[in-house]
Amino acid sequence: MDTFANVLLVTANVGSLFNNVDEIQNGWLEELYKTIRKYKPQFIALHFQEVGGKDYMVNMDKAENFFCNIESSEEMKEFDRTCIYVDTQFQAEDSFTALGSMYFIHKTLKNIYHYDFNVKDFKAVVGKTKYVGSLDGVATVEKEKFPKNFWPDFKWSRKGYMRTRWIIHNQGLDLVNIHLFHDASNLIALNSSPSIYSANRKNALKYVISRLSDSRYAAMPFFLFGDFNFRLDTRTLVQCLTIEADVVKDVKDSNYEVERITFEERDNDHQMLLQIEEKLFEYVHQAVFREDNGRALLKYDKEVTPFLDAVREEDITFPPSYPYSEDHHKPRQYMNTRCPAWCDRILMSPSANDFISRRDYDGEGVVYNTIGPNVCMGDHKPVFLSFSLKTNNH
Repeated sequence: MDTFANVLLVTANVGSLFNNVDEIQNGWLEELYKTIRKYKPQFIALHFQEVGGKDYMVNMDKAENFFCNIESSEEMKEFDRTCIYVDTQFQAEDSFTALGSMYFIHKTLKNIYHYDFNVKDFKAVVGKTKYVGSLDGVATVEKEKFPKNFWPDFKWSRKGYMRTRWIIHNQGLDLVNIHLFHDASNLIALNSSPSIYSANRKNALKYVISRLSDSRYAAMPFFLFGDFNFRLDTRTLVQCLTIEADVVKDVKDSNYEVERITFEERDNDHQMLLQIEEKLFEYVHQAVFREDNGRALLKYDKEVTPFLDAVREEDITFPPSYPYSEDHHKPRQYMNTRCPAWCDRILMSPSANDFISRRDYDGEGVVYNTIGPNVCMGDHKPVFLSFSLKTNNH
């Protein structure tokens, strides 16, 4: 007989939460708790990236405090088992990923096991376990930072993945937290289609998917969720947005390098339409990214396409999750630093997709959306997937 476990998966890049903690954090947490109250999950997986933010040496204490707030909140009282893994060991440059994963199991959910990667066997989850600091030697998590040679021309940064493995009602699955490389320069992203950054992300994702199915451990269905940093194909998008425009390029005197590209409207007194610099993407009709949840732009979202044999994703019906303004008075506004994109995603293997119950009569069904669309959540809106996991009791 099939039984069902209500599951909530959340991914959140929290890098901008620690600079102005007081302004954003309470509202952020309240939006998370609202989501938990609404969907009433029995199993919650929270995957965080950029724990501690850019100034992680200064802000790591605030990050640890943030995790304590979630753990001790009223909303988590009924969850009697927790497993928390937070990589805060920034002194270990070769292995620091700034990833944090929190798992909460409701008291109504019995028979939950997690995997010990050392002895290669499952153990029942009991009580509350918490690892904050270096995760080396923690047997129930596998963590890896991407090797330096993945992006030889760029600054080495806190990117990698972290995997835990579970049995929920006899159903085994991997939950993988991931953070892929960002676009360093809008101008370089504009040079080619796909961009050099997109090619980097593709290599890294290919690597992670192959690690999940290699011979070290038996392959399991997986949910892979985090900040993939997927971007719209900048070159083809810009061509489309500026079809009626003239191009003006400003170059540096010293080395003739282009430092600004301006697109001016031909028929409108040469008004600026779009201006692009290394860290500027200023488009005058910003509403286009929010209109109809950005649906017209989905055709430029191409980075999952090469992996469609290995992963599935629910239909995206929410606006791009990044880069939102960090001004708490402008929660729906994008910053003009980058072209808006669906960076934060929840992907799954075809086998995991088969375990999602598609019954409509048990409440909300499957929901894939952002958390806090009308509240300042920092530069990334968290993305969640709520569903019933079809499990087998035999």
